[in-house]
Amino acid sequence: MSTFKIGIIGCGYISSIYMENIPAFNHLTLVACADLDLERARSQAEHYGIPKACTVQELLSDPEIDLVINLTLPKVHAEVSLQILEAGKHVYVEKPLAISLQEAKLVLDKAEEKGLLVGSAPDTFLGAGIQTALRLIENGDIGVPIGASAFVISRGHEHWHPNPAFYYEEGGGPLFDMGPYYLTALIALLGPIDRIAGSARISYPERTILSEPNAGQKIEVLTETHIAGTIDFASGAIGTLTSSFDAFGGSTLPPIEIYGSEGTLLVPDPNTFGGPVRLRKKDQEDFTDIPLVSSFQDNARGIGVADMAHAILNGETHRANGALAYHVLEAMHGFLISSRDSAYYRMESSCTKPEAFSISERVFK
Repeated sequence: MSTFKIGIIGCGYISSIYMENIPAFNHLTLVACADLDLERARSQAEHYGIPKACTVQELLSDPEIDLVINLTLPKVHAEVSLQILEAGKHVYVEKPLAISLQEAKLVLDKAEEKGLLVGSAPDTFLGAGIQTALRLIENGDIGVPIGASAFVISRGHEHWHPNPAFYYEEGGGPLFDMGPYYLTALIALLGPIDRIAGSARISYPERTILSEPNAGQKIEVLTETHIAGTIDFASGAIGTLTSSFDAFGGSTLPPIEIYGSEGTLLVPDPNTFGGPVRLRKKDQEDFTDIPLVSSFQDNARGIGVADMAHAILNGETHRANGALAYHVLEAMHGFLISSRDSAYYRMESSCTKPEAFSISERVFK
């Protein structure tokens, strides 16, 4: 087998970029899409030239499909991933891996039982921006990494999202919405996490939707919306992360900075694939722009699927894997548990720091 046949479950907004990108890889073939709303699946299939639009059960029953991309709502990620694994297919799921750690464990255990693999977004850390930063760290350009700071601060999705309520349910909030991008990037750059200290609050118990078509409706807030904390990495580096939906005036803080014994590295927004990447050595007066190491700079969502399939075909380890996604999920829960318990949260899981991404651009058609 030299190609993987791919199916997609969930034909909402995020599905479009996957449907556009997956056919660009010469070892992937997108053969089917499914949604609870069959008309939505048919519309996406027609728009992107996908051979078959079908029900979820029909897709799972298709013996030709090797791997299924799970793009359903976060609260059913685990449920749908388990169905995919029971059907004997590898699964790649949008972030987060699951809402609870218990659900995530069920998914990983089922995959091991079935001899199948789990992959999970985000795969933005495989883009040129984070990979350039990784190579600078591995080459010693900033010396020994000492610390990091990360900020993901906004005024909340009720200002622009047409249906923002689920962002304020359990498994939502800024940490579970955007945290996977930042924590995955930090782990890719600095390695796994040892312990976490967090403070978190629900600043406003009720939100008013300001965007159409539901302007004026009230949202009950059921999860923390401002979270700040420290991260002790197993490597010895110490990081800080602040995530918020409560900064109504916005923020000018940088996405990620890494501090080392020989210099400081400015890391681009981990929700993107490109740059800029900027470096200032300790003997330099200012930051300089660093050329990016690859052409994966535009929205390349789906590259994690390509790396996963490439790894399966060649007996290798894929980078956006289940162990990494679980470690990120535990870290997010760790911030909230630490805040509620007024104590450090010590991580129970670990993961292998993903290798630098070197999949050849020859995988593109």
